[in-house]
Amino acid sequence: MSETAVKENKMGTMPVKKLIVSMSLPMMISMLVQALYNIVDSIFVAQLSQDAMNAVTLVFPMQNLMIALGMGTGVGINAILSKSLGEKKQEEADNAANTGILLNFCHFLLFVLVGLFISKRFIYSQTDIDAVADYGISYLKVISVLSFGCFFQVTFERLLQSTGRTNLSMISQLTGAIINTILDPIMIFGLFGFPRMEVAGAALATCIGQMCAACVGLFLNIRYNKEIHLSFYKIIHPNRNTVFWIYFVGVPSTLMMAIGSVMTYFMNLITGRFSDTAQTVFGIYFKLQSFFFMPVFGLNNGLIPVLAFNYGAENKKRIMEALKFAVKLAFSIMVLGLICFEAIPGLLLKAFNASDELMAIGIPALRIIGIHLPIAAIAIVLGSVFQAFSRSFFSLIVSLGRQLVILIPAAYLLSLTGNVNNIWWSFPISEVGSLILTSIFFIIVKRSVIDRLKEGGET
Repeated sequence: MSETAVKENKMGTMPVKKLIVSMSLPMMISMLVQALYNIVDSIFVAQLSQDAMNAVTLVFPMQNLMIALGMGTGVGINAILSKSLGEKKQEEADNAANTGILLNFCHFLLFVLVGLFISKRFIYSQTDIDAVADYGISYLKVISVLSFGCFFQVTFERLLQSTGRTNLSMISQLTGAIINTILDPIMIFGLFGFPRMEVAGAALATCIGQMCAACVGLFLNIRYNKEIHLSFYKIIHPNRNTVFWIYFVGVPSTLMMAIGSVMTYFMNLITGRFSDTAQTVFGIYFKLQSFFFMPVFGLNNGLIPVLAFNYGAENKKRIMEALKFAVKLAFSIMVLGLICFEAIPGLLLKAFNASDELMAIGIPALRIIGIHLPIAAIAIVLGSVFQAFSRSFFSLIVSLGRQLVILIPAAYLLSLTGNVNNIWWSFPISEVGSLILTSIFFIIVKRSVIDRLKEGGET
């Protein structure tokens, strides 16, 4: 029996709970590591000053846009490459890998221009405090001009994931996270003879970590990923049809992630009407919530291929069992997050060197926002069926609705009350709206797709 047949047999016959855990665990660990080193990065920056922490918050929308472009293109590469390998079309698979490298190199050049010519205008559009702006501009310039590490790390990790080598992909991500964590205090505070670079040092540590991860990813692809063949000639001679399909598949994913950039930009503007401290609180929340959201997204990434395979196998029973188990697991993770936000908000904020003013705003903020975490868990898992059954348009509508149609208008209207604490209620409000919308689309998909499948055999 071939390796592919073994994998398909596993997808169709392994007990569902064990299958989802085995599929999701590497990605959950990878995303948890990603969240951890983002939090550690911010904790070190916060030791400088609140202005420094606020500056990183203001940079985040552009930083997230960079990641969205790289990840979205990676989704396109992943889909085209995996499909071509499954069809035994080696030439098309190689075109996807090599063309994807070129596209993300072009994205790097685009962000070099952003760093050099747009940084100042972008940061000052969110603050009028010169100290915050100076920190923000220096951070944004570094991560933009040196963004090739970010784009290539994502590209090489996606190539490994496309051929099922998620463990090797995790090695690349761990490399970047560990190096960044080690270099952060050294470059921020000027330890061991290094110059004190403050916020710019945090940005440089991040970029060096990404570059090292990209190098490890490249090595692992060349050494172990024999299903694809990287070629400098193919990189500089892209296939136009491959370019089209990578973007055709990847742009919706890019847009879904880029919506987060738009949302955080406007939330920075809304919270900034009260104080830079309110902006900082929002930034700290965004770092902390990733610690719980990222594992759920990893679970989702492991769930989608299980749903897709059993959709192809017309096994309704395994689809429903997988969904029920994933909902329970995601809900449990988010309940843990809710407990942390409700029970120890002050302790979480102290990790970021919080001032008395920041504690006064941040403690009620975390307790109010934390309410939406378990609700989000259900919406995220139910939404996995949209991607698994090629209904990604529903996912895009839900993301738009939650973050732009509900959250931002609600936050703005609540800000008119003059009480900064009221703004945070926009998160539970938007998540309830998201769950309602997701549930409606899920019912549509269940009735039109899942309910028409046969029950399937015993698991």
